[in-house]
Amino acid sequence: MTRSATLQTIAVTAALGLAPAGCSRETPAEPTSPVEAPESGTAAAVGYACESGKMVVVGYPDAQTARLSYEGKDYALTSVVSASGARYAGQGLEWRTAGRGDLESGMLSRAGSGDQPGVVVERCSRPVAAVAPPPSGAPCAAENLRLAVEGGDAGMGHRVTTLALRNAGTGACTVTGYPSVSLLDGEGRLLTGVRAVQTPGGYFGQGGAPTPVEIRPQQAAWFDLAWTVIPHEDQGETTCPSAKTVRVTAPGAATAIALPLAFTPCGGQVEVSPLRPVADGTAQPAKAAAN
Repeated sequence: MTRSATLQTIAVTAALGLAPAGCSRETPAEPTSPVEAPESGTAAAVGYACESGKMVVVGYPDAQTARLSYEGKDYALTSVVSASGARYAGQGLEWRTAGRGDLESGMLSRAGSGDQPGVVVERCSRPVAAVAPPPSGAPCAAENLRLAVEGGDAGMGHRVTTLALRNAGTGACTVTGYPSVSLLDGEGRLLTGVRAVQTPGGYFGQGGAPTPVEIRPQQAAWFDLAWTVIPHEDQGETTCPSAKTVRVTAPGAATAIALPLAFTPCGGQVEVSPLRPVADGTAQPAKAAAN
């Protein structure tokens, strides 16, 4: 082989060796099964309360990534082009968010075609006031929280129970915004006909906008669960559903805490207040829980 041919062979071999780095290849299909999401760095996860009573928890470590937790499983999603709002996709799912007045809405769906979402899994929202990160302390982990009844009140067909999220861990943690609440019947089934409505105040008080609450070890943050016991007969309601258990997910937590609590909410809804420091209010005797 001549020197010229040898040099030509070396050049072709080098070019072929570099080809994978310089050529584009078809991206493998996204896996549809959940995988453990990578660490989200210092980005605090935030919770979106869904119409089903469940919670979608999402961390945004950077502008291109969303790390989403739903029903105890984690998903890593990547930002994609959207006609409006923010859109993230991956692992067979899509997560879209958009601002709507005082609320940020979120929709979890199966992967769709183009800019159109697939089958909707959850429609969720969170108050805009809850977007600000807590000033100190890490978000409270569900395994360190304990749920208990602190008090309640009743009057004119209305009921309210004050619930406490107590920090059983060894370090301070922070919660911001509304807990996610769902109700179960005596068989442990979800009461799908009763939805949790987030509201800063209600019949028993004006309330206030959500603010970060630091919970020191063995201390607690409070929130109120309110309902009416008068059937909405104009809507065809003659008897009210019977709840036996309340299930609560703290903002930023991935799993729920269950507490036995028997009551009969009418009108298809219960009202949930933002979490507040204990110093912001005094609980009344728990006389509403059994009604």
